[in-house]
Order: sequence, then C-alpha cells, then structure tokens
Amino acid sequence: MARIGFIGLGKMGFGMAGRLLAAGHSLHIFNRTPSRAAPLVARGATLYQSAAAACRDADAVIVMVSDDEASRAVWLGDQGVLSESARDGTLAIECSTLSYDWVMELSTAARARGWRYIDAPVTGLPDTAAAGELTLLVGAGTAELERARAILGAFSQRIIYFGAAGTGTAYKLIVNLLGAVQIASAAESMALAERAGLDLNVVADALATGQAASPQVIRNTRRMVEGDSNRTVTFTPRLRSKDVDYALRLANKLGLGAPFGALAAGTFRELCNMGRAEENESHVIEVARTRRSH
Repeated sequence: MARIGFIGLGKMGFGMAGRLLAAGHSLHIFNRTPSRAAPLVARGATLYQSAAAACRDADAVIVMVSDDEASRAVWLGDQGVLSESARDGTLAIECSTLSYDWVMELSTAARARGWRYIDAPVTGLPDTAAAGELTLLVGAGTAELERARAILGAFSQRIIYFGAAGTGTAYKLIVNLLGAVQIASAAESMALAERAGLDLNVVADALATGQAASPQVIRNTRRMVEGDSNRTVTFTPRLRSKDVDYALRLANKLGLGAPFGALAAGTFRELCNMGRAEENESHVIEVARTRRSH
C-alpha cells in the first residue's frame, strides 16, 4: 500500500479520501478547514497543519480543490507541496478542474522538482466519489499512468486516457462547457413549457426518454420541476461559471469562437448575481423565467 498525501476535503475530495483509506493506503491529509477531516482521522488518517507536511515522504500526492487560486497555493505556496523535496518519482496527481494554462505551468514546475505529473480531473457527483465510482479524465505519460492505476482505482471505476499532460484537463473543460450549454438551454425550455401551460412533470418525463436526453438534462429538469434546488447541493453556479470561464479561455487560446458557451457563461453569471452562487445550478430556471422577448 502507498503513503498518500491528500489535499482538499470538499464534497468530492472527502469521498475520494475515504475510498483511499478503505483500500488500505496510509493517508496523510490537509484541509483549510481542519474540522472536515475529523471523520477520516477517526478512521486512521493523519491530519497535518500544512500541505507540505502532509505530503512529506509521500509516494503520491492527490489534490482536489476548487480553482486555480487554491491549486496554486497548495502546490507552490510557502507551505505548498512542491516546497518539499520528493522521493524519486513521486506522483503529483491533480484531480481539480483547473485552467489549461495553469495545469501546463504546474506540470512543468512539478517535473522540474523531480515529480511525475498527472492531471486527472473527475466526473461524477459526491455520492459517486464516496462509492469509488468516479470516471477520471487523464493526461499523463503512459508510464506515470501505469504507476498510478492502483491508487486511482481506489476511487474510480473508469479511467479515460487522452494523452500527454494537459489533455485530461482540456477534455474536462470541453465537457463542462457542453454541460453548461445543456443546462442553460434546458432551463429555457422548461420556462417556455411553463409559460405555455404544460405540465412540467410530463415535460421532464418526456425529455428524459427523448432525443434531447442527457444526464445533465434529466437531473436538472427534474430538480427544476420538484423545486428542490437547495436539497443536497451537488454543483453550484459559481463552480459552473468558473469552469465555463476556463473553457472559454482555452477556446480563445486556440483561436476558436464559442458563442453558445459565451451565452451560457452569461446566464450562470446572472444567476450568481441573483445571490444563488452557492446553491444548486438548477436554479438557472429562475434566470430563464425573468427574460423577456425583444
């Protein structure tokens, strides 16, 4: 079993860390809010006061935080992971959804210090993480991926390999951009159905079995109908906006226009400005309900 440093115990990270413990790994953790770690400490994890201390002498370090700023602080800050010397070939595994430019900068910084870098952003929900059933979107050298498989397998049921470092992140931004467009357009469709006097339960059922169905459309339209957008928050407008912004930056870097993505980005920013930034993203129907024809 491996000695693993794990940083970030949010909704996703907590479940992932729990799976590593269940698999028998030696888990050394750091979180900005230490109280989040208590259940894991009770199960055998060791809590540290800094990311650097948690990752000292680790075979692998896994980070699961919210954005570029948090990731940069964890890896390159004064008490960051890369302030420590690593064992030869220590795996640096970044599972957060980050911007492409930062991931490429991070991979270069990690390799310069003798680490083996893997970007492995995840798809799934918190209950999927806790069950060890995430899908990982991996960018790495083939040798690094093979070394990491036993560790990654503790919290995933599928690994999709895209190529060199950065490619996993590129795909994650692409799919989250597509998700934003789907959810925003689903909200617009549901608002239109509501205005037309249709039974929204019937509409949601029809969408779930029709050509427009996708996991995003099915989950979010049902939540719109049930009005339970704040029960068990799974993904927030703030995080969706962040991911779309990173995706649009990548599109711009590659010289590609993304007008549908830009419209979705504006919709989720509007939702955040309505005070819904930390609630469920299915609240986006409220934006659609308030828009008027021109």
